[in-house]
Amino acid sequence: MKKIVLSFLTSIVIALNSVAADWTSVAISSQVTHVQPMTGLVLWPEEASDHFNKYGEAHALEFSYVAPCKVVKDGVVDGPITYDWSYLEDILNDIKSRNHQAVIRFFYEYPGVPMVDNNPGTTGVPEYIKKLSDYKESHKEVKDDGLTYYANWEYGELQRFNMVFFADFAERYDNDPRIAFVEVGFGHWAEYHIYDENGVNIGDDGNFPTKRYQKEFFLHLSSVMKNIPWAISIDAADDEYTDFADDRELRKLKFGLFDDSFMHEEHEKSSKDGYNEECWEIMGTDRWKTGVCGGEISYYDDSDQKNFTKESGMYGLTWKDQSKKYHITFMIANDNPSLNNYKNADRFKECSMMTGYHFVVTKCVTDGTQTKIMVKNTGVAPLYKDAYFAIGSTRSKESLRGLLPDASMEVTIDAPLEYSNSGRALSNPVIESDFILDTQTIEYDCNIEASDLQDVQQSDIEEGQRYNLLGEKVSEEYQGWVIMNGKKILIKNK
Repeated sequence: MKKIVLSFLTSIVIALNSVAADWTSVAISSQVTHVQPMTGLVLWPEEASDHFNKYGEAHALEFSYVAPCKVVKDGVVDGPITYDWSYLEDILNDIKSRNHQAVIRFFYEYPGVPMVDNNPGTTGVPEYIKKLSDYKESHKEVKDDGLTYYANWEYGELQRFNMVFFADFAERYDNDPRIAFVEVGFGHWAEYHIYDENGVNIGDDGNFPTKRYQKEFFLHLSSVMKNIPWAISIDAADDEYTDFADDRELRKLKFGLFDDSFMHEEHEKSSKDGYNEECWEIMGTDRWKTGVCGGEISYYDDSDQKNFTKESGMYGLTWKDQSKKYHITFMIANDNPSLNNYKNADRFKECSMMTGYHFVVTKCVTDGTQTKIMVKNTGVAPLYKDAYFAIGSTRSKESLRGLLPDASMEVTIDAPLEYSNSGRALSNPVIESDFILDTQTIEYDCNIEASDLQDVQQSDIEEGQRYNLLGEKVSEEYQGWVIMNGKKILIKNK
């Protein structure tokens, strides 16, 4: 018993001796003025380049398709695969040159368009596989899109290659700040549908991978893609294509969703159809909390891309409300500038800033050794990559990744924040991330004036009660302030 009591008292002494009793609130002024990295409306590189002077700061992301065959130099069946990444490198460097990050989508089928070579509809399967004597691809005439060839997903080497390719891609690019998000999938445009002039066609000649193979692939993808958030089409909700709707193991994966007909006239269940909204719900109403959500504004009507940025919205819905409802982080809107005669750059930027995360600092205190910051996310989605508050070369212990909308968190930086006699910070804490470009900045709003600063010791306090930076009471397990004899003391870990 004596040993237990002594150990308890020793723990108290250690805790009290390792604390700083005098904490000072610091005034900070900061403002979010730009589209934040990894958020917002998205343009294709050609459009982004042609109108960079006007729209360059109205968006932070650009979208590009990538066919696997474009980066594969050669391969051996059941053996090594050699790459020439220059095709992808050129895309990424071009996008980076405009201070933007990339959203890329890997595909095998692209109906009627010579995305791969001079043959319309040719698949993105690597040439070394196409040259094998027993590899055959089927083709169909796709309504409104033309001749389309289909990868043969019954072929073992293609199945193997697809696994190896994404592992090799992740090994090379998983920490690359030029890439924000990756979209993956199967079927036309990797959007989880296949159809011809007669309607849906799945499984003919092995033109769509089996559900079993899909599960193996996505489990594999989840294991190799550690830092690049990846998303699949909402059309994967259809159990005719895949088992995402019912397979618990698949649903636990932290993948996101993209909707390539966002805000079309019948998008919502309150409209005539509501297929899109139903798909979002089937794939998980809380999926956005761990998986990035995005897509593309509808092309169902010629006016959809033009009108969605109007403050009055379209079809009785506004971009602001729909972005919030679906917790959108990015959305392709490539035709919006041209359809508005390139006259709405300010509005385009405003709509971009209605997506993703938005950080607000509500409290900042320092004791000459450490600095504590209370930050709130007032955006519509969390940040899906790590970012940290920093003072000088010292980063906070806690990452801002995953901070949900309307939630707050306290971060600790093991460095003092210098301030003037008036209580104003000499230089503000910054937010750092290894996943943004060197030319980008994650901003935050903050307007803590000297007149707003209060000392908790002057407020009504309870003996032995702990408080966070907002002055809210917290549990005993919380590493916060403990009030003893009218003094505010910080309890640290040993």
